[in-house]
Amino acid sequence: MENTTIMLEKSVVKLLKENKEYPRQTYGELIQKMIVTFKNVQKNNQYDEFLHKIQQPKMKELWDNKKDEVWENA
Repeated sequence: MENTTIMLEKSVVKLLKENKEYPRQTYGELIQKMIVTFKNVQKNNQYDEFLHKIQQPKMKELWDNKKDEVWENA
């Protein structure tokens, strides 16, 4: 296993310490888990954006109609 040194602000190291799941968890393990979680969130967000885009035409049809406008001005 090859190791490297990276410079981190003390505030980042503090956040890493606060977010360890168990005391002996290494920063490397924690960062790897954070990356996997971040990638999964991105995938889910892309799916949510896709659903939003395909729902837009139907929502526009439902909300942009003359019957609703009559009730708004009542």
